[in-house]
Amino acid sequence: MATQARARAEKRDNATLEDDLSLPENYTPYVPLHKRRAEKYSKLSAKKGGLDFGSGYAGSGSDQGTTRKPRNGSNDEDSDQNNSDDEITAPKTGPRSGVSLIEQSVEIRKAQFSAEEQKTDGQKALEEEAKILAAVAERKQLASAEEISKGIVYTDPIKTTWTPPRHVREMSEEQLAAIRSKYHIDADGENMPPVIKAFRDMKFPQPVMDYLKNKGIKMPTPIQMQGLPVALSGRDMIGIAFTGSGKTLSFTLPLVMRALEEETKMPLAKGEGPIGMIVCPSRELARQTYEGFVGIADMLHKGGYAQLKVLLCMGGINMQEQASIFHGGIHIVVATPGRLQDMLAKKKFNLDLCTYMCMDEADRMLDMGFEEEVRTILSYFKHQRQTILYSATMPKKIQDFARSALVQPVTVNVGRAGAANLDVIQEVEYVKQEAKIVYLLECLQKTPPPVLIFAENKNDVDDIQEYLLLKGVETVAIHGSKTQEEREYAINAFKSYQKDVLVATDVASKGLDFAEIHHVILFDMPKEIEDYVHRIGRTGRSGKTGIATTFINMNSSEQILLDLKHLLKEAKQRVPPVLEALEDPTEKYKEMGVAGGCGYCGGLGHRVTECPKLEQQQKTKNSGMSRPSERAGNEM
Repeated sequence: MATQARARAEKRDNATLEDDLSLPENYTPYVPLHKRRAEKYSKLSAKKGGLDFGSGYAGSGSDQGTTRKPRNGSNDEDSDQNNSDDEITAPKTGPRSGVSLIEQSVEIRKAQFSAEEQKTDGQKALEEEAKILAAVAERKQLASAEEISKGIVYTDPIKTTWTPPRHVREMSEEQLAAIRSKYHIDADGENMPPVIKAFRDMKFPQPVMDYLKNKGIKMPTPIQMQGLPVALSGRDMIGIAFTGSGKTLSFTLPLVMRALEEETKMPLAKGEGPIGMIVCPSRELARQTYEGFVGIADMLHKGGYAQLKVLLCMGGINMQEQASIFHGGIHIVVATPGRLQDMLAKKKFNLDLCTYMCMDEADRMLDMGFEEEVRTILSYFKHQRQTILYSATMPKKIQDFARSALVQPVTVNVGRAGAANLDVIQEVEYVKQEAKIVYLLECLQKTPPPVLIFAENKNDVDDIQEYLLLKGVETVAIHGSKTQEEREYAINAFKSYQKDVLVATDVASKGLDFAEIHHVILFDMPKEIEDYVHRIGRTGRSGKTGIATTFINMNSSEQILLDLKHLLKEAKQRVPPVLEALEDPTEKYKEMGVAGGCGYCGGLGHRVTECPKLEQQQKTKNSGMSRPSERAGNEM
């Protein structure tokens, strides 16, 4: 038996040897998958400069000790048969597939941390502020719903027939730049219209020149030198200039000229118009602007030109009193947002022919919550319009937001946006809360009447008026809770010098022109520095000087006092010791090489990371509440 088994084994070995000898010459013995991959990676490593692509791949080399098995449980031979050579030699997950995601994440974080360490403190501060501004930026375009839905985008400004005189057109850019530099005019935009130093060169008719002469206006102010040519050229514009610098004429005269041109070409019929409109945040400002238009229109009519009809559209007045204007076409509308929206909804008039829209005190209007009303008004336009925005305080946030509605806008800035009028002497006094109303009598002795007193809330206005009346001072008051008749009586009596003192809330701080006021008293410091600039701007107008006295105490927030401190330094005014003693957090930013103030509200005494206005608006937005009663009192 053993002999037979040995014989069978020898026969099997001989057969195996014969099979081996019969193998083809090009036969390649089987190489395991992980070895083939290791060989492929070594070749790639040689091509890439010696980088070991396979060292981090599990099972890539023979020194790994173990081989990675396929997930489906098949062996290497099955995998080799089911996959092409390309799929085998090139891993789908990349050269670092053997490094876990956690390890890769750690490496990325280390790299980011290393890059972050190399940044300066100033760069880190600017990046943080940029993130905050981007988070609070308005995403919704300031345009009508129809334009947004249809994707209507205007690329070219409106064309007008006005052209500068030849001698102005022939001036070189260097000459124009020298004029702008002399009058501190900062103008930015494409195809900038020239700056013009005389009303005569702006081609106004003689009745308009007579109107200006009667008003004592001999030459344009810096904002008018550049603002009037821009508006007359049909360009969209953002105009920024300190209070009392003549912004109103910069947007009323171009509208008068456009309405006069349209009426001359083809008189408006009943139901047509307006040609243009001015939107104001308060009734008092709308009334003042309306009276200016009426004065110019009457002067033109006396000079033999067509009669221009102006409609005042605001809350608190009976529109039936102006029914005669609706009998013919309306050339110009001066309105507050709420009443204008109501009149358009009732189809009292339409904006089919309207090609000119100006928002006076635009930043304050948007800030007071009129944004939705403005969007609704824009939806009534049927075609492109020229849009002009004016204000004394225009933070960069509002400028960027407003540009979404403008076509190739021109920005005209005389001085820093939000800066105080240099013709106003600013005096800041520390007065205890209980002593303020008594100290008013002493402050009234600084200058002769008329004097304007601002208070933050309506109750203080009433208390101050009652106290001064008891002391024998002729005083009137206005605030949002008074009737329109009471408000108009107070304004007219004060302007006509029948009353010596006007006590008011912020309804009298925006744009109102009291030419002869030499003294403004701020009974309390406002909550926003922009309101302070507008309040003190009621004096020192049209080149005249004035005094502004502000009461501060422990009730004033530290942030607003820091803004006030920087504003006084900027205007080279005396800074009281109580403000000098305040620790200034912006000093650390100066040391880091970061200049400027808050990019959100424009305050100089803080950065956007500590902006009280932003904090308050976020609280209001989160609580779902509307802004304070200021809006309700001003408008509808």
